[in-house]
Amino acid sequence: MEKCVRIEGRVERVSEDVSTEYFHLRPRDSQIGACVSEVQSSVIANRKVLEDRNKTLQEQFADESKAIPRPDYWGGYLLKPSCFEFWQRQTDHLHDRILFTQRPTTDPSLMPDNQWHIERLLP
Repeated sequence: MEKCVRIEGRVERVSEDVSTEYFHLRPRDSQIGACVSEVQSSVIANRKVLEDRNKTLQEQFADESKAIPRPDYWGGYLLKPSCFEFWQRQTDHLHDRILFTQRPTTDPSLMPDNQWHIERLLP
C-alpha cells in the first residue's frame, strides 16, 4: 500500500456503561472471544488451551437469549485527535506528507473542535 497515517491526541477511558453497550453490540462470537482472552497477550501453553476455553464458553452461552456479561477487564478508549498526518510513498522519494492540526478558534460561528489547519511537510 505504501501509505501511513499517524494520529496524535488525548486518549480517555470510556465509562463502564459505554463499554457495556458497545460490548453487547459486537457479534456474539466476538463477545465470547473477549471472555476467552482474560489477560490479552498472556502466554499460553498451546492453541488447544484457547480452543478448549472457547468451546466451554460457547456451550455455556449456547442459549442466545442469555446475555454474555462483559468481563470487568474489557473496556474501551476514546481518542480525541489533535493532529493527523497522511504519508504516501513516491517512487522518487519525494513522499507526500500532509498534516492536519486542530487549532483553537475565536470565531463564534465555529465550534472549537471544527478548526483544522492543513500543511504540506517535507519528506
